[in-house]
Order: sequence, then C-alpha cells, then structure tokens
Amino acid sequence: MIEIPESVTIAAQLKKELGGKTVTQVITGATPHKFAFFYGDQALYNERLAGKCVDDVVSHAGYVEIMAGNMRVQLAENPQIRYVGPNGGAPDRHQLCLRFDDGSALYCTAQMFAVLYVCAQGENDNAYYLVTKQKPSPLSDEFDYAYFRDMARHAKPALSAKAFLATEQRIPGLGNGTLQDILFLSGIHPKTKVAKLREDQWELLFATLKKTLRQMTDAGGRDTEKDIYGAPGGYKTILSAKTWQYACPVCGGSITKQAYLGGAVYFCAACQPEQK
Repeated sequence: MIEIPESVTIAAQLKKELGGKTVTQVITGATPHKFAFFYGDQALYNERLAGKCVDDVVSHAGYVEIMAGNMRVQLAENPQIRYVGPNGGAPDRHQLCLRFDDGSALYCTAQMFAVLYVCAQGENDNAYYLVTKQKPSPLSDEFDYAYFRDMARHAKPALSAKAFLATEQRIPGLGNGTLQDILFLSGIHPKTKVAKLREDQWELLFATLKKTLRQMTDAGGRDTEKDIYGAPGGYKTILSAKTWQYACPVCGGSITKQAYLGGAVYFCAACQPEQK
C-alpha cells in the first residue's frame, strides 16, 4: 500500500527517470482487473496523454502524481509501480503502461485494488483526492503539536487509536501499515480509546509519529513495500506481516495479530496494554 514514505520515495524516483520524456503510448486493460479503477473512459487514455512531456512528478499523502502538460497521471492505494529502462521491456501483464520516447516504460499492476487515473489538471474532484492536497503532511512544519492536538480534541472520544490515526482522512497518507510501528513505539494499544490517553501520551504519540514517518521516508520506504525498481524500502519494520511471528524486540513476549477495522493490527500486549 502506498503511504507517505512510499509516495515520497516513488515520486522522487519517477521524477529522476521520467523528467523531460515524452509519452508515446498508453496501454490500459492488457490484463483486466476488477479492482483497478480508472478515471472516465480508459480507452481515451492514449489519446489524452500521448505526445505530452513529463514536467514533474510530485507526491501528496498516498498519491503519486505525474504532471505532463495539462494532464495528470494519479496513482494511489495499492498499485505495483515499476520502471524499465530503454532496453528493459515491460511485461505483458499490467493494468496501465506508459511508454516513452527513449524506449523506457512505466507499468502498474493492481495489488488488491489500485487507483490508476489519467485526467486533466483540476478534473478529479474526488473528495479523498482533494483532501490530500489540502491538509498538511506530517513531514511538514505546519503539522505541529497544536494542529495534532486540535485534531484529537475534535475526534469522538470512543474512537480507537488506530481509527484516529488512519480513518476519515484525518492524516492523509498515514494508513494501517505505518501506524503499526508508531503505536508500538508510543506504547499505545491500537484499540485504546482516545478519551483514555493522557496528555503525556498525546505528546509522545505526536513526537513518535513525526519521527517514525521521517525515518521511514528517509530510508526510502518500508521493507514491506517496493520502489519503482522492485527493491524493498530500507526502513526495517518492527511490527508487520514480516515480523509479527517473532518475539517482541523490547520484552521478548509474543506479538499478537488481530483483524481490526478492515486490516490486521499487530501489538505486544505487555508493551502496549489496552487502556480501559
């Protein structure tokens, strides 16, 4: 899943590889996938994008956005995004493929579900997309403790820590993957209600959120995700699908895996006691 660390990493890589190149062909639907979502008629993607030069690639929250003239390629949720050089050759199986004038290509395949939009600038008025550009990134100075605490004060007291961090686009781009280590390092159980958190816990949660997302981003993303070259990120996750079978790195106890709010949560019951 593309979250903040991955979107920043992938956007920087694509900017380096695609900047100044002209799109020569757009292929969609080579391998149909019912959870690959397109903007409007995907049959028009080639007509709309071919001949456009890539001006920039940016990230905001969990989105990677390629800018080419007045057109935008918006990638989000869980697409596998891969770049192949002039002599690489893209595979036949994909849901979206962009070919460029130097023979290189960018292709995307949906993992579970993926947003693969090609649209004009300002055309996408989806609320979930727009809010990613309106709210400050946790990596920015604008996302300070006053902002974070005010957001918490407006949250329903019965919300769990996981729900507070990763639902309703409170913090766009922070999802179920990145929150695992944030909560573990804060000593907060994912099911603890926000009304139960003390002020010192809010302060620690804020500091940990900022620090952990920065570490993940500076390392090129998490080791559970891959970049445009197929290499895993350099941040070694503490709690994830890759690690939960091992002992807690702090107390040596067992890590618990549970389904909760549409995804798995991992926690150490000893280091993250649920506050009731």
